[in-house]
Amino acid sequence: MGRKQNDSEPTTHYVSLILLWAGLISCALVYTFLSAVLRPNYMSNTIAVELLPINEGGNGGGVEGDLGAENGVCCRGIANLELWGAAVKWGSEFKFNSSEECCKACKGMCSGGDGPCLCDTWVFCGNREACGSKFGECWLKKQKDTLAPDRQEAGQKVSWTSGLIFGKGEGIVGLETEYGTLHMKLFPDCAPHSVAYILELLALRHCAGCQFYRAEGRGQSWDSEGNHIKNAPFGPPFALIQGTLEAQGTTFKKIPTEVCPTIRKGSVAWVGSGPEFFISLANHEEWNNAYTVFGSVLPEDMKIVEKIAQLPTKSDVWNNINVSVLEKPVPLWFRRIRTSHGDLNLNANA
Repeated sequence: MGRKQNDSEPTTHYVSLILLWAGLISCALVYTFLSAVLRPNYMSNTIAVELLPINEGGNGGGVEGDLGAENGVCCRGIANLELWGAAVKWGSEFKFNSSEECCKACKGMCSGGDGPCLCDTWVFCGNREACGSKFGECWLKKQKDTLAPDRQEAGQKVSWTSGLIFGKGEGIVGLETEYGTLHMKLFPDCAPHSVAYILELLALRHCAGCQFYRAEGRGQSWDSEGNHIKNAPFGPPFALIQGTLEAQGTTFKKIPTEVCPTIRKGSVAWVGSGPEFFISLANHEEWNNAYTVFGSVLPEDMKIVEKIAQLPTKSDVWNNINVSVLEKPVPLWFRRIRTSHGDLNLNANA
């Protein structure tokens, strides 16, 4: 419907200013609420976790953001990194126009049931000036150990972009706690920087300081499947367990924002740029693709997450939001998982 033609210019100007300020105030309120909901308990009251813009650094939303982790349509890698490995396709004879095409060619060799993939590593040269005659080369490779990929070279002088592909039965690491081991499927094609950090922690063989410190069940707001109950509040409680993945004695570098799909039951995601993270006990469409998801807990292990969520807690207030903090934090360790393909239930939420 058109606007009235007799509206005066000054009136239009004032109305526009009012609408602009109203929009800015609404955005600020939403930002403040989400930051408060997932603020670490040991941070001072003057510091809040930063939620990076959803679209910073790539596809934070849209179809790929909503479906990438669940449906395997992501194809991301890490720039200025050359991964090594036995070649299954020689790049000198195999060229594409983009890293995404190279990645998809590798994924095309991941057919069948629970793996393994004939190709689990792709390396692409996409900078025409730096690559020279190698521009467009797509090398498809196979690692001896996908959880410890062979790095040839990294740094600004490296013109290659590299990525990992995990088959359905691959890329699973264990988060070991005193209540059981959580099997977590990693998403390197959607969150390559995040997964690279997790693999670094795995290589340390310890994670002193890594722990869960907050636990909140679904309350009366979500059903056992994680679906939100109509007309129920969105918390508190907020249906999650939260902790930190910063190992003592190591220097943590902020993780860039990667693919941010809708948070689902079992999703493992960073708070801001990490090292704070959480595992969701419910589907959180209301969080509007705000968090990088780098993995998912396998469905059969969600009972362990539920157990941790039911441990004794004490009340705390983060930026005027009521939260539940564990009376005794739960330490965790990363472990390699050795299973034959098909041993784990990988068909749901993974």
